[in-house]
Amino acid sequence: MKTIFKLVAVAGLIALGACNRSPTENKADAIEANAENTADMIEANASNASDAMEATASNQADAVRNAGDNAADAVRDTNSH
Repeated sequence: MKTIFKLVAVAGLIALGACNRSPTENKADAIEANAENTADMIEANASNASDAMEATASNQADAVRNAGDNAADAVRDTNSH
């Protein structure tokens, strides 16, 4: 339930914020949202796993979030020049 709420909240915020934003910012935000959703799904799938597996999944989720943030920043940097 917590994951579903987060997904709905992120989608709603992106939709509201998209009205006055540049296409570049919208693309960067979509990349971050996709990475966040993927990370959330990894964590949700690991919720019934052993502690070691859960820790590994959490690390993977963090890596996905970081990669998403880096990709979004690269989009922003490319178009800000």
